[in-house]
Order: sequence, then C-alpha cells, then structure tokens
Amino acid sequence: MPAVYAWLSRHPKLVDTVPAFGLALLGAPSAAMLRFWLLLPVVAGLAIPVVFRRRYPVQAFAVAVCAGAVQVLVFNAPIGTDLAILVLLYTLAAYRPRQVSVPGLAVCLVGAVTAVAVWVPRPIGAVDRFLLAAVVFSGTALVAWVLGDSMRYRRAYLTSLEDRAARLERERDVQAQVAAAAERARIARELHDVIAHNVSVMVVQADGAAYALRTDPDRAAQALAAISQTGRKALAEMRRLLGVLRSGDERADLAPVPGLDQLRELVEQARHAGMSVTLCLDGPPRQLPEGAELAAYRVVQESLTNTRKHGGLAAAAAVTLRFKPDGLLLQVTDDGLGAAAAAADGPGHGLTGMRERIEMYGGTVQAGPRPGGGYQVTAWLPDAGAGTGQRLLDGAA
Repeated sequence: MPAVYAWLSRHPKLVDTVPAFGLALLGAPSAAMLRFWLLLPVVAGLAIPVVFRRRYPVQAFAVAVCAGAVQVLVFNAPIGTDLAILVLLYTLAAYRPRQVSVPGLAVCLVGAVTAVAVWVPRPIGAVDRFLLAAVVFSGTALVAWVLGDSMRYRRAYLTSLEDRAARLERERDVQAQVAAAAERARIARELHDVIAHNVSVMVVQADGAAYALRTDPDRAAQALAAISQTGRKALAEMRRLLGVLRSGDERADLAPVPGLDQLRELVEQARHAGMSVTLCLDGPPRQLPEGAELAAYRVVQESLTNTRKHGGLAAAAAVTLRFKPDGLLLQVTDDGLGAAAAAADGPGHGLTGMRERIEMYGGTVQAGPRPGGGYQVTAWLPDAGAGTGQRLLDGAA
C-alpha cells in the first residue's frame, strides 16, 4: 500500500481524471434530454478543470465558474456535473489562502442565488426560493469551503511540525558537532600534557646517558633506569586515557586524577631528570575542586616541560603557589633561554591548553619572557574552595 500511495501521489492528474470522468457522466442524462451539442461544452468546462485542480486551483475554478454562468444563462435546469463547482471550491480553499478562497465562496453563493432565481418555477414564493438557495445550493458550497479551509489549516500545521522537526534535528547535529569538537580538544590537551612531559624527561635522560655512557657507566645506568620508569608511567597514563575512550566509566581502570598533592612527585621527577626545581607555598593551603586542581597541576607540568625543552641544560625553575582569600595564584619561573628558543621551535599547543583549562574555572593565564631573562607563567584561579591542603604542605620543599 505505501508504494501504491506514493505512486498515486506522484501522478495527481491521473488520480483526478477518475472523478472528472464521473462528473462528466453525471451530465450525460441531461445532455441527452436537452440540446446535446450546446450542453457538451458546458459539461467539458465543468469536468475538465477537475483534472488540473491541484496544480492550477484558481484557473480551474475560474473556468468552471464561467461554464456554470453559461449554463445558468442559457439552460433552465441543473445537471449532475455542477458538483464540479463544489470540488473546485474545496480545492481552492485547501490550496490557496483565504484572501483567494473567500471571494471564490462569495462567487458561489451569488451563483447559487442566481441559479435558484432562474431555475425555480415562478409559482414558488420568495421565501421558498430563499430557503432553497440557502440550504441546497449555498449550504453545500459553504460546507465544501469549510472542509477545504480545514484541510489547508491541517496541511500548514503538519508542514510547520515538519519544519520544526527538521530545525531541531539540524540544531541537534550542530550541538553534537560542537560537543565532539570540545571532547576532541579535551582529549588533545590530556594527550599533549601526558606525552610531552614524559617524552621530554626521557629525551633529557637519554641525552645524559649517551654523554655518560663511556665516562660514568653507573650514571648512564641510572639514566636508562629513569627512562624505563618514565616510559612505563607514560604507557600507564596512555592506557588509562584509552580505557576511558574505549569503555564506560564503570569498567575503565582509572588512576586518581592528578592534583596539587602530586606536585611533589612532579617536582621530584623533574629533579631526577637533572633540572633544578624549587616548590614554594605562600599562605594557608586550601584544597581546590578536583577539576581546578587538575588544571593547576597541568599548568605546572606544561611549564616545567617547556623549561626543559626551551630553557637549556642549566635552566632552573621555581614553582610558587600563593593561596589568597579569593583564589590561588600560581607562578612558574625559570632562568633559561625562554621565549627565543620557543619561537625557534615554532608554536605549540601547550600554552593554548593551559589557557583553556584555567578559563574553564574563571581564571586567567599570562605567559611571557621575564625582563631579566628567562620565562614566567602566571595562572590565577579565583575562589579556591576551603579544605585541608595538608598533603601539599607536607610535600613542599
């Protein structure tokens, strides 16, 4: 049935030919009793427009009204094909706005009154004529117009629903694309922070091992052990990230999210890689929300990574956390080559990731060369939550 309905919808003229032929047959008895050759154009003028009513509703109605006017003026009796006027009035109301269909209804009402005045015999009184015109002719025309207007309203309502559904679907697709882009950016930040830090440590240790391989085998062995340990840690963090992507949260084997209490381990790792790093606390420590602590941790991690990459072998870094009543001020400074080496290596994603993380919590990040040499990264996280913060205090050096 759906295939048949679809085929019929694609061939409206063929569908409308059937009722048009039926309406023409209704006028055949009258044509046989009256002057056939004179009535035949009237029958054709009423029936043929039905075939084209969907595509040309106004023109089809106008042709049928003209044929009906000729019938009223020339012949003195109605024919069955006159029902085509009602079909075309219904189509006019269903496919055109009321500014067009209401005048069509008025024409039909006037034509009904005129037809009754011409066709009804004189012995019938004026009141009977009025009732006949109102009930039989005008009433049917009014019903046809109301049905057509209701069909137009329902069609417009369904069209609006379809447009709304299509618009909502487009908005849903756009929101899904935005969410996917945000998720890709978040994953890119995590991968960059994990890989860049650990790989930079491994590169420094590998360079040191290559330098001390012949002169100090024990130191080379320690560097290789550090490379192995750092590589295993990087693989573990990579597996954790991939586990989150490949499975649900309830099945993923997740490690604790890095926070400020793990800065000591981060600093120790940098020291083992040969960098001189100090960690300083100012003010009563507070424990931030988990996401804010992760953002602060990543800022320190990325800053130390950049110092290791761009600052030079002898670069020293200082990490300072100032807990203020209205937030946390985080500073990472170094005395290395700074911006010159970073510009030579080209732009990266680390600073962008830092800003995105901190701005998610209403903070700001400023980074640039220091006047006396070196590089400085300053991050501000407002409204740090109250907490113990004792673990960080115990780990400071």
